[in-house]
Amino acid sequence: MNLFKKLFNIPIRESKEIHKQEVKLSLDDLFVHNFMKKGGKFLYCEKKQEVIENFDKILLENNWKEVGLLDDKLTSFFNNNDNLLKIFKEDTPIFTSCEHLIADSGDILFSSNQLGSTKLTEYPDNFIVYATTSQLVKNTGQALTGIKTNATKSLPTNISAVKNYILNKNDDNFLNYGNSNSKNLYLLLLEDL
Repeated sequence: MNLFKKLFNIPIRESKEIHKQEVKLSLDDLFVHNFMKKGGKFLYCEKKQEVIENFDKILLENNWKEVGLLDDKLTSFFNNNDNLLKIFKEDTPIFTSCEHLIADSGDILFSSNQLGSTKLTEYPDNFIVYATTSQLVKNTGQALTGIKTNATKSLPTNISAVKNYILNKNDDNFLNYGNSNSKNLYLLLLEDL
């Protein structure tokens, strides 16, 4: 075909279309990309001391005087901190751990191990979540398999995920009608691998 165009002096138009190639990100890069795209706030920490320092900076930045502690295991980070409450109040931010970080969607998965029997929607809007890089999984299926594998006596209940990190964001998915799991969320991610 190009031979005829050359013989008859027909100008050749070159296609300037760029073919998009799929980029394969590592699990942690994929999670961070999806998490931040949804409006999540992410702080990477290499040592436990950095977790404590970043936690204090979050409190200072938001002018939060106290925090509701849902996971007693996290008290080891803080020595006699009067800011930590064992119960949560309506306007008090929550500090807790999570089950898994789901890379392909940027979601954070919780269960009754963190939330008890209280629905995620009943908690205050502000969350600070502590997680480690070993909690990263590719998708929801792997996260649920991980919960099942880690359950020693019985499977946890109340499994839910924070899917939006911008408050009052409208979700058009009819499966989520009346169940807005939007939270203003800070993630303190500790490198443990």
